[in-house]
Amino acid sequence: MSTINQLLADDAVDLEASAADWEDAVTQAGRLLESTGAIDPAYTQAMIDSVHANGPYIVVSPGFAFAHARPSEAVKQTALSWLRLTEPLEFGHPKNDPVSLVVALAAADDKAHTTAMAELAKVLGNRAKREALDSATSVAELREVLDGAGTPGRSRADSPAPAEGAATRNKILTVCGNGLGTSLFLKNTLEQVLDTWGWGRFITVEATDTISAKGKAKEADLILTSGEIAHTLGDVGVPVHVIENFTSTDEIDAAMRELYDI
Repeated sequence: MSTINQLLADDAVDLEASAADWEDAVTQAGRLLESTGAIDPAYTQAMIDSVHANGPYIVVSPGFAFAHARPSEAVKQTALSWLRLTEPLEFGHPKNDPVSLVVALAAADDKAHTTAMAELAKVLGNRAKREALDSATSVAELREVLDGAGTPGRSRADSPAPAEGAATRNKILTVCGNGLGTSLFLKNTLEQVLDTWGWGRFITVEATDTISAKGKAKEADLILTSGEIAHTLGDVGVPVHVIENFTSTDEIDAAMRELYDI
């Protein structure tokens, strides 16, 4: 069984939800977590507050929003909820709206959910599997899709390793508001690209939050993040590159080739 399925209770799935707006959708995703005892209502409000504070950065790929907040006493156990909307909604993202799928994460700490995020990034980055998620008619069908291993992307020729002695710190930061949700999606997809290139052993990727990123930027070659978070970061002394689709290996591959002049 996939880690996603282990964290996703049957009662935390709604495949035919209707919401008035993005805030209502996130509220419903939070209430699914509340119904399983994973969180208190304060965490649902924290997920909404995070979007108000940071913008629609949780919309990490076309049609998909990943609602979450920082670990807190309101989280009783690490868990996921799954809310599929019958009518897609605008969250305010310039590229990835409208949203038809909202997954909410409650993380008891900053590590317990990392495997599930890697699995989810691969599933969402696979077009056939994403279509299967959109068409699943039961929890059992949904679980079957989630249990399938991500299909590798098309193969590419290895890119040359960073030149020895080059002005590189061999580190990339992926950044989101809380450092444990959307930044992990981006980290996982970036690592897929680096592994395809044969660069995985040369470059370290660290997911972090906006506040920490400002202090850690001097340790990195560059930062990958969303448009909203890039605006919040401002000038940190290293290139900050905006990624629209956090599950797209093609977009990240192109960005890396540009940033490393390959």
